[in-house]
Amino acid sequence: MLRVLEDQRARAVDALPEGVAYYYASGSGDEVALGEAEAAWRSFRLRPRPLRDVSTVDLSTRLLGAPLGSPLGVAPSAFHRLAHEDAEAATARATGDAGGLFVLSTRSSLPLEDVAAAATGPWWFQVYVMRDRDLTARVVERAVAAGAGALVLTGDTPYVGIKKGLQGTRIDLPEDHFLVNLRQHLAPGADSARAASQDPSITLETIAWLREISGLPVLVKGVLRGDSAVECLDAGAAGVLVSTHGGRQLDRAVPSALALAEVVDAVDGRGLVLVDGGIRSGVDVLTALALGADAALLGRPALWALAAGGEDGVRRCLEAVRDDLAHAAALAGCADLSDVDRSLVAPAPNPSGRLP
Repeated sequence: MLRVLEDQRARAVDALPEGVAYYYASGSGDEVALGEAEAAWRSFRLRPRPLRDVSTVDLSTRLLGAPLGSPLGVAPSAFHRLAHEDAEAATARATGDAGGLFVLSTRSSLPLEDVAAAATGPWWFQVYVMRDRDLTARVVERAVAAGAGALVLTGDTPYVGIKKGLQGTRIDLPEDHFLVNLRQHLAPGADSARAASQDPSITLETIAWLREISGLPVLVKGVLRGDSAVECLDAGAAGVLVSTHGGRQLDRAVPSALALAEVVDAVDGRGLVLVDGGIRSGVDVLTALALGADAALLGRPALWALAAGGEDGVRRCLEAVRDDLAHAAALAGCADLSDVDRSLVAPAPNPSGRLP
């Protein structure tokens, strides 16, 4: 992990209420998936190319036609106001300033229009399909009107994973905080908790439905299998996000780093492949790109950065990872992203077969 990220995490844990810090840090079950996420990236080794002109390194790229300064971004995560009063607006602004992609959660703690107004770069909207399908449709329509460039359908959360230390699934929040983007669409007298909970009956047909009501590309988040990626693409998805939901859903799920190559090979250029989970340095990002990812997203590091230093903290976090990526790419002999390919990586020798 980069020293900047380590320092921000330590400062955030000291500054946050204990329950909030635990909520952000926790994983589901025995936290096996949580614990393996970072180590999985270290199970690869790099094969640098010597004697290449790397006097300049160009990290610029495009995702769905939108220009980015680097193949980095912030993954969707809930309730940024627990970390800082400026919440998702600060995170979105800092991410854009650093040249990255911001993905806004349905469980944002600010109205999505306020976050969109603050954004200084491309942003996508993460979608939970709720039991009240009309509730989902109304929020998606607002995201489209506010300028979202794509929808990211979370597919790994038919039910919210249980975190033992929370005595349930999430931290206690006032209802108005939980429903900030939903309250205005609820019918009078509706059971808000049930209406806003995830619908466990959704299927691949949901991809086409979201495309139809939004007119936007739809990516599916939580894909860890090649055959599942193909199913999503066949159903109309523009791409997939390889993710274990931060180790907060199915415990003992295969780490994103170890699932990535299979998914990339199955997609075979038919759509985008993004990845999150355990990425803590530019070397991790370089490894992800070499395995075939189009971009890598940071989850917890952005929350710790927000808690530690607000908007400036998030900007510093992303710039540190971006600069580390540029440094690692130069050392690997890659002057731009077209030089990064599968030949750059190899599995680490490990006779035990365990993660380092």
